[in-house]
Amino acid sequence: MPGDIILKMENITKRFPGVLANDHINFDLREGEVHALVGENGAGKSTLMKILYGLYHPDEGTIYIKVDGELKPVKFKNPQDAIKHGIGMVHQHFMLVYGLTTIENIILGYEPSAVIDFDTAKKEIQKIMDESGLHVPLDVDVEVLSVGQQQRVEILKVLYRKAKILILDEPTAVLTPQETDELFNIINRLKEQGHSIIFISHKLHEVMAIADRISVMRKGRLVHTMPKSEATKEKIAELMVGHPVLLDVPRPNVTPGETILEVENLTVESDTKGVMAVDNVSFYIRAGEIYGIAGVEGNGQAELIEAIYGLRPPKGGKITIKGEDITGKPTHVIRKKGVSHIPGDRHKFGVFLPFTLADNSILGHHREENFAKYGIFRKFSNIAQWAREIIKKFDVRTPSEKVPMSALSGGNQQKFVVGREISFEHELMIAAHPTRGVDIGAMEFIYRQLFEEKKQKKAILLVSADLDELLLLSDRIGVMFKGKIIKELDNTSRQVTPKEVGYYMLGGDVEIHEDSDIAGGEQSA
Repeated sequence: MPGDIILKMENITKRFPGVLANDHINFDLREGEVHALVGENGAGKSTLMKILYGLYHPDEGTIYIKVDGELKPVKFKNPQDAIKHGIGMVHQHFMLVYGLTTIENIILGYEPSAVIDFDTAKKEIQKIMDESGLHVPLDVDVEVLSVGQQQRVEILKVLYRKAKILILDEPTAVLTPQETDELFNIINRLKEQGHSIIFISHKLHEVMAIADRISVMRKGRLVHTMPKSEATKEKIAELMVGHPVLLDVPRPNVTPGETILEVENLTVESDTKGVMAVDNVSFYIRAGEIYGIAGVEGNGQAELIEAIYGLRPPKGGKITIKGEDITGKPTHVIRKKGVSHIPGDRHKFGVFLPFTLADNSILGHHREENFAKYGIFRKFSNIAQWAREIIKKFDVRTPSEKVPMSALSGGNQQKFVVGREISFEHELMIAAHPTRGVDIGAMEFIYRQLFEEKKQKKAILLVSADLDELLLLSDRIGVMFKGKIIKELDNTSRQVTPKEVGYYMLGGDVEIHEDSDIAGGEQSA
């Protein structure tokens, strides 16, 4: 059972120009507990944790740490101060140095002297691994480790620094279900040893599986803290958004039609010359069908999309749209053949942030007769009307089409991109991570739009790092591993489990156990 309060944040307030990021927040952590912190993007979770870790300084409020049995006020000038007080943070994006070994990464920045005693360090790290279950090879380049192993290295780094309080920021975002199970076993073992964990996540079923208490943030405020026994996914989601949210959007029953996209024996080179990112891949998608691509990121998914959309020339194979060969064609030609694209990185490939919404509404179609006379002279009234229609139909929250894209929240930027790509005539929609970086409300909206596409007999290629999303939306799922589709799963009756997909995401070399808290195919928002 959790013990006494060991950390207290009282009336924490942080302001940035034009933004009240944290508004008089009170938060506490008990010894030996997992306290989950959830909220929409922009709710203030990261700011609060950066204050706790010494990366930001609060404008108001006080942090208390238990020292010699008593809560005492502390001020952190930097992360080193936080570490000295037993606080460690494992970031969502790992802070590892490739080219160094595992042991070198663990002790980096914490060397006791200029001369490193690797034997002593190895004995200490081995003891931590035995106690925590965080076993990794110590003498190999950290780059060769799997994603799950690299995360273990990050946790070992903070434990080696004597941390008793661990902040885990979206720790399961890049893990398979099997790796998530292993992480949860490790967290439970750390709890038993008296460690306390702040667990930040958007996967509500995981929060319900691992947390002792749950705090919900909304618009910079901590709106409610509750024990897990009082929580449901629906209640958490409603607190996050401010209104009821339908977490499991019903999938429409559509009979697939003709084949729209066919990929045959496609081979695509990676950025490393001579290395194939996509290796002899074949699949097809029919009208009214959603085909999902699963896989740990970096297994060829991005290069596959780039080849289909004309952003990367294939080395071999064939791509056809309704039987017409588009292999190696430029993007503007492929768009004219009826292909729309929701990019995985909207800022890099989807929008120009300084441009107005009106300008962004015609990207890729700016020379069409409806928007430009002779392909040169812009028809401003037509463009403005087009943008207003997207804004209205897709519920984009903005004062007008004249504001710059940078003025919109991430969720509204994504809804605008989705709306634009759906609004242009197309036969195939490529949706890459369509809900990445959006809140639960926008996520539900985008799911409904993709299902509406399905009902309109569009073919959809869905690539997502969110396994729950793939299982909710996809009719069939192709699992990529090291550039190959090693397994295709029929999900028309929604019987495929996260464990089953995770098994193949790891190359099909692990056992499937269906008895864990997160294994049963429960869908999260």
